[in-house]
Amino acid sequence: MDVKGKAALITGGGSGIGAECMRHLSRAGMKVAALDVNMDGARAVAKETGGIAVECDVTSDDSAEAAVKAARDNQGVSQLLINCAGIASVGRIIGRNGPLPLADFERTIKINLIGTFNLMRLAAHAMSNVEPGADGERGLIVNTASVAAFEGQVGQAAYTASKGGVVALTIQAARELATRGIRVNTISPGLIETPMLAGLPEAAQQSLRKQPEFPKRLGRPEEYARLVLHLAENVLINGTVIRLDGALRMAAR
Repeated sequence: MDVKGKAALITGGGSGIGAECMRHLSRAGMKVAALDVNMDGARAVAKETGGIAVECDVTSDDSAEAAVKAARDNQGVSQLLINCAGIASVGRIIGRNGPLPLADFERTIKINLIGTFNLMRLAAHAMSNVEPGADGERGLIVNTASVAAFEGQVGQAAYTASKGGVVALTIQAARELATRGIRVNTISPGLIETPMLAGLPEAAQQSLRKQPEFPKRLGRPEEYARLVLHLAENVLINGTVIRLDGALRMAAR
């Protein structure tokens, strides 16, 4: 896909990896929309990138539909969707105070997995009505999983299940949307230098930097964004889950 001049939706675009995607795609000539519940962050990134900020709760039918429509009315149909919105959650199946509260599990699944599917279904429907380009392509969806989908650590039951669902959905969605000229891929990051990790004590950060095999450092949000651009440009990559982790394999704890 030639991204120049096309529109893109980025959930979680107001911070972290999503914000970096906004910047990279804008520099590549795309019209970018940050969909987020954090409107202060979304507006700041939109101003920086010449894009737009759209309030969106990915778990809500009405909110997501309104957000996709608002972006379409402003920038045209988006032919790239990047699902970056998500939360990290910690909680043992059986903790000191008893079983993990079901509401905690449900919340993580709803945001990370159902939220991903919610935007995917809406964006794909809009993409399916545009004129196809080279190779009959109409659009690309990039979802965000995690290495936790493969090596869930103790205390990550909800997070692991949510990201495992995103991984499993990749090939299924790619097969189903193939007849419409829409590709689906997933990026599974390892340890990425986000504001959440940057807020950890320096000793903890040093320990995390040693865990990847090579390079011995945290990943950078721009490395995720560069991969998104490559996926957009390389039409043969479809139905694929790519680990972005420096050969990291998470230990049980």
